[in-house]
Amino acid sequence: MSDVVYIETLKVCHRHANRLRWAMTEIQKHVPFSGESLEGLGDVEIAILDQFSTRFSKLQDIMGMKLFPIVLELTKEQGDLDAFIDKLNRLEKINAIDSAADWLVLREMRNAFSHEYPDDPEIQAAILNKAFTLADTLIEMLHHIEAFSSRFVLSDLGSHSCNKDYTWVFI
Repeated sequence: MSDVVYIETLKVCHRHANRLRWAMTEIQKHVPFSGESLEGLGDVEIAILDQFSTRFSKLQDIMGMKLFPIVLELTKEQGDLDAFIDKLNRLEKINAIDSAADWLVLREMRNAFSHEYPDDPEIQAAILNKAFTLADTLIEMLHHIEAFSSRFVLSDLGSHSCNKDYTWVFI
């Protein structure tokens, strides 16, 4: 049961990661952002930035809320871990993630997206610039936990692979 749930959760993670990567590619020419450059963006670029922040947040959420607990279950490492920080520390200890501290930085970034600063484009620019650098870390963390978890998943559930541009293909 947990293998199927893992694969389905991973598919959702990949969808968010692929769309996050697309948004990053589309808006890359505007990086680094400034308050002035944000005010000069058109509707399409603003929609792409919305896509970027939404996919960053959704990927970070599903990894933390669903993927991490499933990985702990797959590895039989879940134990009696009620606090999320305990789960993160266990994932780090078994090398499923590189750093619990890095994950907490990603979580802070996700939380920064939930606060609106419509009257301060300089704050918006600073948040976006930081998020742009952290988005690669988030996608790399997904790739790392997937590689780690692959040895615990039954091979008859279907195969998938990650291309070098972080797009996933399910076969």
